[in-house]
Amino acid sequence: MENLLSCILWLPVVGIVAVLCTPKGKDNAVRWISLAVTTITFVLTLVLYCNFDTSMSEMQFAIKVPWIKAFHIFYSLGVDGISLPMIILTSLLFAICIMSSWTITKSVKGYFALLLMLESSVFGVFMSLDFFLFYVYWEIMLLPMFFLIAVWGGENREYAAIKFFLYTFFGSILMLVGMVALYYVTGQSSSSFDILALQGGNFTNEMVSIFGYDFHFNKLFFWFMFIGFAIKVPVFPFHTWLPHAHVQAPTAVSVILAGVLLKMGTYGFLRISFPIFPEASVHYSTAIAVLGVVNVIYGAMCAMAQTDVKKLIAYSSVSHMGFVMLGLAAMTVQGMNGAVLQMFNHGTSTAMMFLLVGILYERSHHRWIIRPDGTKGFGGLFTQLPNYSIIFIIGMFASLGLPGLSGFISEALIFLGIYERFTTITVIAVFGLLLGAAYLLWMFKRMFFGEVIEECKSYTDVNAREIFYMLPLCIAVVVFGVYPTPILDIMRASVGELVTLLSRF
Repeated sequence: MENLLSCILWLPVVGIVAVLCTPKGKDNAVRWISLAVTTITFVLTLVLYCNFDTSMSEMQFAIKVPWIKAFHIFYSLGVDGISLPMIILTSLLFAICIMSSWTITKSVKGYFALLLMLESSVFGVFMSLDFFLFYVYWEIMLLPMFFLIAVWGGENREYAAIKFFLYTFFGSILMLVGMVALYYVTGQSSSSFDILALQGGNFTNEMVSIFGYDFHFNKLFFWFMFIGFAIKVPVFPFHTWLPHAHVQAPTAVSVILAGVLLKMGTYGFLRISFPIFPEASVHYSTAIAVLGVVNVIYGAMCAMAQTDVKKLIAYSSVSHMGFVMLGLAAMTVQGMNGAVLQMFNHGTSTAMMFLLVGILYERSHHRWIIRPDGTKGFGGLFTQLPNYSIIFIIGMFASLGLPGLSGFISEALIFLGIYERFTTITVIAVFGLLLGAAYLLWMFKRMFFGEVIEECKSYTDVNAREIFYMLPLCIAVVVFGVYPTPILDIMRASVGELVTLLSRF
């Protein structure tokens, strides 16, 4: 078990080598190799879960091996109750995305190799306990995402890919400055990049001089880190790259982007910003809550204005990630548990929605709810595609937050956690739920009810492969909506320890 994390981290890299060594023209072999690698990886994450001690808040399955000794940089991995749900979600979604990409015919080897590279880099972010290693994986992740959007995306794919890269790279530069500052303020010691050693509010009394002005070290570099992670979430006003990236990206990449990559931003708050700069985190919690509620309302109103179904779902992700920000701003046990649970549950429900939009796009080759000329893009899908419609209803109501499905319990915990501290913000955020119901039901009414328009009569219902990869997500949103305890048990000790740390400031 001591090398289990390394196995999960490096197995996709082995898959990349196998894919690239596959003879030219053997596209099906490439697909099956990729599916086998991601499935085995998912099974290994389940083994990780089965052997995880939920009573411990400490890092488990830890590995620490010297990497660059001169600068005290280590190959250091570990997993706790905050990172484990994200690792399981990542492995599940990548296995599903491989299956959903079976129809990709353009440069098949390159596409699947980049997907596997992306999976390994995301695992690296969630497992790293060395800040330098964390940063390396954070940057590596940009490369496969850039090329997956730029090569396999839609009509304006180059613009979307460049915008995604520049926004995220700008955030990474701020993170790099903060990491270098931490290295020097700790005296370039063996703990300079050790994320666990940096935690605990060690820099409360430190000052730093920039342009002749003195600043509190922890407050200044909290914002450096915050902006770096906020771009990934994305938090308003750093969100403008997201709709373009989503709309232009191929279906599987949209799923990974919404289901996993956005969570890397909020995970960065939980792993880096809050524990290393707890005093600043508490000090600016009101600002975080305000940004969260702006995300909720602004994202919902933008979604309501969309006539492209994929862009509507993209803006709904902005809104739903606002709820995660609210849970983090609460800095209470209920709020933070709700935030981490929402990260997981949003990953499954939004993955369903993007996969369903992709299935429909393969049949229609457009995504218009209402076309630019004012005519309907879809109509009467419920009678034409009954099985597809049932799956769509499950995903839509999970996103909407219907009791009994996964979105409800995480949002309820967030409201329970934040109400006492930010009552007014809570009341405003509740209207975000109403707006969410409005735009989703507006979309559903126009696409699925009414008479079947002529174009939709040629569409076929979901096939066996599509049902097979949608089924795990359907089960997840129902099971964790009724019984969220397995995920809550994982995170309870680690979240509790973080809340205890923050309560001291």
